[in-house]
Amino acid sequence: MVPDNDQFKTSFKRFAEIVGADHVRRAAPADAIDGRLPKLVVEPGSNEELARALAAAAAAGLGVAPRGGGSKMDWGSLPRRVDLVLSTRRLNRVLEHAWADMTATVQAGCTVEELQRTLAGRRQRLALDPLWPARATVGGILATNDSGALRLRYGALRDLVIGITVALPAGEIVKSGGKVVKNVAGYDLHKLMIGALGTLGVIVEAVFRLYPAPRAEQTVSLAVEPAAALNRIAQQIKALPAEVTGLQIRAGSGAQTIVDVRFEGESRSAQDSVRSLPGAQAGRVPAREPGDVWQARERLWQGAETSLVCKLSILPAQLDELLELLNQVAAAHRVEWKIVAQATGLCTLRLEHRDAPALRAALDHLRDALSGAGGSVSVLRCPPQIKAQIDVWAEAGAALSLMRRVKERFDPNWILNPGRFVGGI
Repeated sequence: MVPDNDQFKTSFKRFAEIVGADHVRRAAPADAIDGRLPKLVVEPGSNEELARALAAAAAAGLGVAPRGGGSKMDWGSLPRRVDLVLSTRRLNRVLEHAWADMTATVQAGCTVEELQRTLAGRRQRLALDPLWPARATVGGILATNDSGALRLRYGALRDLVIGITVALPAGEIVKSGGKVVKNVAGYDLHKLMIGALGTLGVIVEAVFRLYPAPRAEQTVSLAVEPAAALNRIAQQIKALPAEVTGLQIRAGSGAQTIVDVRFEGESRSAQDSVRSLPGAQAGRVPAREPGDVWQARERLWQGAETSLVCKLSILPAQLDELLELLNQVAAAHRVEWKIVAQATGLCTLRLEHRDAPALRAALDHLRDALSGAGGSVSVLRCPPQIKAQIDVWAEAGAALSLMRRVKERFDPNWILNPGRFVGGI
């Protein structure tokens, strides 16, 4: 039912004419972003409808938050304003699986799980393991640049995208790349849109390069004693002749340091080699299902204690030093910590303490120490009172002025996720 408010009626009618009245609704509390409740939720059914809706929002000066599955809507800074949620829920199909070319064209609202299910029919896959694949959509993982342990073998998300289609606030639909792997035209658009948190345009389609699905997959988990041997063991594992497609480190306050190694294919000799590495004690690790091990990053979001969840970027050779630093931070501020670190240097960290000021102090300590070593810390989740006081993003440095110019070029009225990206973009 449409409220009596004249402004709301006008907005409702404007968007209903584009997508149909059944696909416009008043925002509910579940649609709020960091406590800010939008006025409307609009669900276009085609790329053209989405572009027209975006242009209408720009003409009306409405702040727009693009949304896929909503699994990461609390990432980023507090929005300066959010009037409209532009949902890709209805844009949820795998448009083409060109299995002979090993590519797939997918709409932005398709979940990662549904995409993988479709590709599995031809024993292919998108070599990507983001958070919450049952909810996470293609558009969402591109906007947040989310990837997991498979990055070690198959590269970053940008390496898997060969084409992208984006709707811009002016109502334009622009494309780059192509459907075949050898076509690399328009690569710069990929680089701009991936990880931009939907602040430059709304991704509506993507073309991915695919890989064969593994015929076998096995995981070895081993304890590392002492933890200071971590860098050496990680380098030895990466040098094995077998196909290692995952290498992650799990550690925490007072806990064992565990290294998880995933092999694809028949790799019994490689597993034996891993178990025999100096400092590795596989027999001390309780047996776990591989799926449970590789969901460790998701579990960092679970727990009742007041917490921060952060994304850290370090050099791969700094893993030992990072664990030592975390113990120093924990001792100084009496916080608990858990980390899932990838061998690529990308890490997800959870800091816990019942008092928000202690978490803030621990975060500042960690940022100061890592910035001096060339690392960075971005906050993915934190209590609202902390988010209001900090910059959740890592320092952009000299790149910020260029980022602002790019924002002006693509979104001159600053309607897309205003304030949520680096430097208040």
